[in-house]
Amino acid sequence: MQRIHNAIQLTGLNREDLAELYAYPTQLQAPWVRANFVSSIDGSATSGDVSEGLGTPADKTVFMMLRELADVIVIGAGTARAENYGGARTDPRLRRALYDRGIGGHRDGAPPPIAVVTASAALEPGARLFTDTEVAPLVITTATAPQDRKQQLADAGAQVIAAGGVAVTPEGLLRALADLGLHRVLCEGGPHLFGELLEADAVDELCVTTAPVLVGGTARRISLSAHEFRTSMMRAHILLDDDGTVLTRWTRR
Repeated sequence: MQRIHNAIQLTGLNREDLAELYAYPTQLQAPWVRANFVSSIDGSATSGDVSEGLGTPADKTVFMMLRELADVIVIGAGTARAENYGGARTDPRLRRALYDRGIGGHRDGAPPPIAVVTASAALEPGARLFTDTEVAPLVITTATAPQDRKQQLADAGAQVIAAGGVAVTPEGLLRALADLGLHRVLCEGGPHLFGELLEADAVDELCVTTAPVLVGGTARRISLSAHEFRTSMMRAHILLDDDGTVLTRWTRR
């Protein structure tokens, strides 16, 4: 029987080991897009309409490390609303240590901002995104989004950025992040935003947790796009947890 190449037991890793496994490339000059999703064995991206319903302790551990490493966390407006997003909570000491090693983090230990992509700027100023955060969120929107909505979000503390005319394209999104010096990009969904990034060939790597459950139902998969495409990926590693959770990291060939 053949052993699985690069399969590692998660229980044998400390935080430094985990950071090395998920380190971003050093000295990035442009955004490197990493996506992170959880899925059931039968391909569902949610349980009870939220991805949190599929979470396991192993998934939470890796989820938090990916946030520690990132410069910015990108989500779609639908995900922000459905998952009731607030600001990221990270470890300042670890963030500084990761920055010193050149693989992620932040020089001052600050958490990564949440960047919400919304063509219409249709977000509630009273949402947790604006009221429960240590750093100002970014609202990546369009020039044609209603000015009063954009002003309300700015008044709520957001940095509002017009990254397109009538739509926020993947190119416009990444250009806006690059202009802010945010190169270590972590996309946490949802399926439409991820599908658009994939279709534009803008995703450098994908981290997928397979939760040891079957859920059935009509829940969506992790990516949705207008057209079918094929992107060849290469397995970087597989992490295994004792409860059956499987965590994979895939990079573009």
